[in-house]
Amino acid sequence: MQNATKILKRYLVASDFDQTLSFHDSGYVLSEMVGIPGKEFERKAAILSVQNFVQQGAELSYLLLHDPDLHARVRKEHLTRAGKNIRLKRNIQQLRDLLNGAIEGYAFEFHVLSAAPQEVVESALENVIPSDHVHGTQLRYDNSGRVEGIIRVNAGYGKVTTLDDLQGLLQIGADRVIYVGDGSSDVHVMLHVNQREGFTLAVSEARTIAQIARRTVLSDDALSVLVPILEEIVGWNRPRIRSFFEDQGLLIHGWDKVQADWLTFRSSSSHSNGRHRAGY
Repeated sequence: MQNATKILKRYLVASDFDQTLSFHDSGYVLSEMVGIPGKEFERKAAILSVQNFVQQGAELSYLLLHDPDLHARVRKEHLTRAGKNIRLKRNIQQLRDLLNGAIEGYAFEFHVLSAAPQEVVESALENVIPSDHVHGTQLRYDNSGRVEGIIRVNAGYGKVTTLDDLQGLLQIGADRVIYVGDGSSDVHVMLHVNQREGFTLAVSEARTIAQIARRTVLSDDALSVLVPILEEIVGWNRPRIRSFFEDQGLLIHGWDKVQADWLTFRSSSSHSNGRHRAGY
């Protein structure tokens, strides 16, 4: 008698949100919506980042609480509305569905970890990702809906804590954790996952993250992150991966692999006048 219970290899796939599943930063979109130029938000966030005053990625939450303009203008309802204005990458729901049961012998739990406020990410991913699979920064509001406190910031080491809590809840081994991110706010969690023999994937060429991640993939389609997972975790070759997507009614139109070397040249002491300096 054959065993009717098929043993699955279970994995946790955790993805950042801003500029990983979306094209723009949540703070930029929110600021524009309440009449503050997005460039002004970027300037204020950059100052906080340089000062190392808050965890990288947590700038929006800090500004919502302490910046006079944002604190005065933003209410909880604005966060929900901002989520609807965020432009998402294509095929996020299809990525979740394929991870959830289309790969024989494997089960991938897909969750979103974001430093953006919970209300923004939930709203943006409504009817795409279940709300209990979305883990954003939790804020506290007064009776008018204005931000009056921060309960939990899901940025920097906060993401590490959230990921560990989620891993424990799902009872998935550390070596079966996959993290997808795009920028400096993901550095801590990627180093944490790498150290525990998990798999990290960058969706940006930013040097701070690309040199840490095990693989980098660039695309405006969320399904792209499935390719390195199929290669590195499942062990499929290119023809089989192409066939898999074709079975789902999808064609990989372009697939290029490029190795990047990051070089910086400085003048030697004998050419200190700088006229022979080159940088790449």
